Amino acid sequence: MPLVPFCGVSRGEILLLPSVLRLDGVPVRERFDFWWEAVARSVVSVDVSSDQAADFWAEMHMLDLGVAQLSRVRCVSFDARRSPSRIRRSDPGHYQLSLTLRGRSGIQQVGREAGLAPTDITLYDTSRTFHAWTVAEDPGSRTADGSRPSVSDGLILQFPRDLLPLPASAAERLLAVRLSGRDGIGGLLSGYLHQLIAQLDSRSPSEALRLSTVALDLVAALLAHELDTDASGFLSDPNGVLLMRVQAFIERELGEADLSPSTIAAAHHISVRHLHRLFQSEGVTLGGWIRLRRLERCRRDLADPLMDDLPVRAIASRWGFSSDAHFSRAFRAAYGASPAAYRRHLREPRLMAGVSAESAVPVDGHSA
Repeated sequence: MPLVPFCGVSRGEILLLPSVLRLDGVPVRERFDFWWEAVARSVVSVDVSSDQAADFWAEMHMLDLGVAQLSRVRCVSFDARRSPSRIRRSDPGHYQLSLTLRGRSGIQQVGREAGLAPTDITLYDTSRTFHAWTVAEDPGSRTADGSRPSVSDGLILQFPRDLLPLPASAAERLLAVRLSGRDGIGGLLSGYLHQLIAQLDSRSPSEALRLSTVALDLVAALLAHELDTDASGFLSDPNGVLLMRVQAFIERELGEADLSPSTIAAAHHISVRHLHRLFQSEGVTLGGWIRLRRLERCRRDLADPLMDDLPVRAIASRWGFSSDAHFSRAFRAAYGASPAAYRRHLREPRLMAGVSAESAVPVDGHSA
């Protein structure tokens, strides 16, 4: 199969597994559309053109870090635009940090433009329109064995804006700005992301949390350095660290139907009131966060062809939904289709073209 799923279960413990998106099993004439539909579900939805659409080749390795996702993308040249209509249809509320490894790329956002060469880094906001492009290392040529066209290569770290330990006003000043990933803090960040993507192993939610915490602290340190700002006040805030620990615990216990504020609070030796305040400070409710994460796990299972034999009801129960009707209503509100229709759409997209298969629409007015 061209798509290997994100998550799995081993010995009763939820593991966050790497996934790989390849086009080897997809007919050549369908590869361009297939690829960008998959990108819309796993990264961000964009309008795309490419001079090589008829001879399209791309590959993506994805590493789920619980609250963040790291992807390595190899692809022929393309031009992508995120429009207001795309944002209205699906706004996950993420920042994306791009590290160019091979070829050339660029981004336009908030009136700025950054041209990027290998080792360059840039940050952009998926809730704002942007124009991005990538040019392969040797456009129009093919590999020595002729098996595929020449491609670009890069890493993308995506994470919720609220999890970056820097004020939004500070991060906004560096959207679509070229940053060096060759040395200094940028070099540390680049090296760390390289190590993460090179070690595509399954990880527990608690391990993934620690790795994502380090990555986000390095991102914040790089941005603060570029702004000539002291980052120490933003990194490893005690409440922020506690919140991420709580979120990791929730991720690990999502399949438990009796997951409740009292059990979560007790596991972290805090009061229920303090627990609710942690989430309120991020503009989301505890119940809304749990529901969103459960829905996302269900969505991934429904998208996984290896789980086609598992009924929708069993998937819902697996991730803590005790009521079929409640699950169906919540899923439709989040993704614009019933669970069964969503699954059919992914298998026969041309027959269900009106059903959105993009990333989660915010629940309770908030995104993950």
